[in-house]
Amino acid sequence: MSKTGIVADPVFLEHDTGESHPERPERLSHIYQMIQNKGLDRATVKVKLREATEKELLRVHAKEHLRAIAATAGKSQVFLDGDTPTSPGSYRAALLAAGSLIECVDQVLAGKLKNAFALVRPPGHHAEKNRAMGFCLFNNIAVAAAAGLEEHGLKRILIVDWDVHHGNGTQHTFESEPRVLFFSTHRYPFYPGTGYLDEVGTGPGEGFTVNVPLPAGCGDGEFNAVFEQLLRPVAKKFKPELVMVSAGFDQYHLDPLGGMRLTEAGVGRLATLVIEIANEFCGGKLVVTLEGGYHLEGLARCVCELLGRMTGTLPPAEQGTPPAEGFEQLLEKVAEVQRPYWPGIGRKVRE
Repeated sequence: MSKTGIVADPVFLEHDTGESHPERPERLSHIYQMIQNKGLDRATVKVKLREATEKELLRVHAKEHLRAIAATAGKSQVFLDGDTPTSPGSYRAALLAAGSLIECVDQVLAGKLKNAFALVRPPGHHAEKNRAMGFCLFNNIAVAAAAGLEEHGLKRILIVDWDVHHGNGTQHTFESEPRVLFFSTHRYPFYPGTGYLDEVGTGPGEGFTVNVPLPAGCGDGEFNAVFEQLLRPVAKKFKPELVMVSAGFDQYHLDPLGGMRLTEAGVGRLATLVIEIANEFCGGKLVVTLEGGYHLEGLARCVCELLGRMTGTLPPAEQGTPPAEGFEQLLEKVAEVQRPYWPGIGRKVRE
């Protein structure tokens, strides 16, 4: 099977956060329209929607959290924290976002799909065991990865989170779990305040969290260097059976929240790199979910750069500009922390 699956449905627009909220329904409507305009819909197959079950959600979240989110159903507006509102349709959208991502994992692992992209909302990577935060209700990628572990018996899942904000909820879900390697690039210091380079996991999961905190202003060259010099050698030693991506596009250079300088070409390069990793180690098994990204046009363009590489309608992106002078020092700081767990990581060994 060479098809790319896609989750895309108007039901996810029913999570209505209000006109002035950055995580608004228009994010998806712009994406869906551009996918159609570029003909990428013809290169994909629709993945059926389904709700996550209580059993599936309880692998990641507390029962009290499930009750709190369920209690918002049908209510006009509930603020779960200062920037995380719900609407009457939010609970169902959240159940379908998590459940449909599990369906992507199921179909990719069964060989029915080559890879899959869940274009859903609300996003998920900030959601903690017992707390909704940062626009997120359920932690979609954590719930789907947990299903991969428990239902499919996977031993090695690589989660790459390139949102401009650190995926605190995902990290905390798996920080003591050696079967999940969490690799995150994010602006630091920045919301939510987690993700410093010395956060490497705990107990049996020590060494299976790799944080790459970046200063504001990083662009194509810096992200490419991180993925080439840090992610690729770690993945080579970990040898994932499934690659998953929390794909946020708020590091795009025009994003109103991010403060980064990544371009569409840079996203194409990141897409190429994670696809190469998936191809090398797990037969191309790649499952992607949408996280942030708040410049509507730029978000849609970036999604199409990634989806185009996943479907093969766009060619692999070649390495572009080098990182800014002095950036290697940051890479070396991360490498120093990670070398006890991943010998060979970083610039000095690769030269």
